[in-house]
Amino acid sequence: MRLPLQITDDRLLDVCGEPPSWSCEWVLEQTESDVMARAADWLFARPLSILTIVLVAWVANRLLRRGIRRMVERLRDPAPTAMDSLRSKAPAAFMPTQTINLRQSARAETVGSVLRSVGSALIWTTAGIMILAELGIAIGPLVASAGIAGVALGFGAQSLVKDFLSGIFMILEDQYGVGDIIDVGEATGVVEAVTLRSTRLRSVDGTVWHVPNGEITRVGNMSQQWSRALLDVEVAYDTDLRRAREVIQQVADDMYAEPAWATKILEPPEIWGIENLGASGIAIRLVIKTLPAEQWAMMRELRIRLKEAFDAEGIEIPFPQRTVWVRRDGDDAPADDSFDPA
Repeated sequence: MRLPLQITDDRLLDVCGEPPSWSCEWVLEQTESDVMARAADWLFARPLSILTIVLVAWVANRLLRRGIRRMVERLRDPAPTAMDSLRSKAPAAFMPTQTINLRQSARAETVGSVLRSVGSALIWTTAGIMILAELGIAIGPLVASAGIAGVALGFGAQSLVKDFLSGIFMILEDQYGVGDIIDVGEATGVVEAVTLRSTRLRSVDGTVWHVPNGEITRVGNMSQQWSRALLDVEVAYDTDLRRAREVIQQVADDMYAEPAWATKILEPPEIWGIENLGASGIAIRLVIKTLPAEQWAMMRELRIRLKEAFDAEGIEIPFPQRTVWVRRDGDDAPADDSFDPA
């Protein structure tokens, strides 16, 4: 639309700004009133532009959340593959456990939550800056001030930022999840909850530990993928070690053959041999590969069965012994009748 000659470009830019809105330009052309042109700009053009920005941001946010939700569903319930079909024909002991599925689901939900929060923050922050620009507010000083405030906040909340970053990496790397038994140094227990800021553990005595993720410098996961029951069985020095090995192996094999324990034992039990020549006895090491977190119950049951088998075979479980020599005054050496073992 061509403007009348009396309305110069300088006047148009001064009244309507750069770039001039269609409503301000049209009203200025028709009325040649600066006030009415500015009013038209505020009443029609800017609200319409702001509404468009908000609408576009809302649609973009909805599409982003839908895409993230679908990604989380795929992470939580991945599509079956050829390996899954082969695994379905394997023994039950090799099938995925419910604990692993729950951890995978919790990990996927947490990752999805982080992505949704970050994506929404970026979209609406960009929309807010564009709205401020539409209102004629200089966003340069605001951005600079926000940067300075962000740096100050970062220095003041270093521990919080450290907790969040550590939580993100722990979740992405799947170091542990809900249901795992972990050792984080001063606290050991079952993971009850994992958030971006902290991890909640419950120890064996029922104590609940809240550990900030930024304070976790190392993690020992005792129930991820598989575990191992490791038992050092001590026998007396005068024991026939080969017979003792046979008895220990038989007890472990019988346990492996039972249906109640067969689903929890991943591989046949193994005896690694003599582990230690101690002060009171000889330690024979028995190892059994188990499902996650099943090793402790298995070791408790093995101890009962080994004690019963040793009693039946006459194999002695050693205990500390001490020999006492009683010396009479004036004697250089103990007499035969002065020896008193106890």
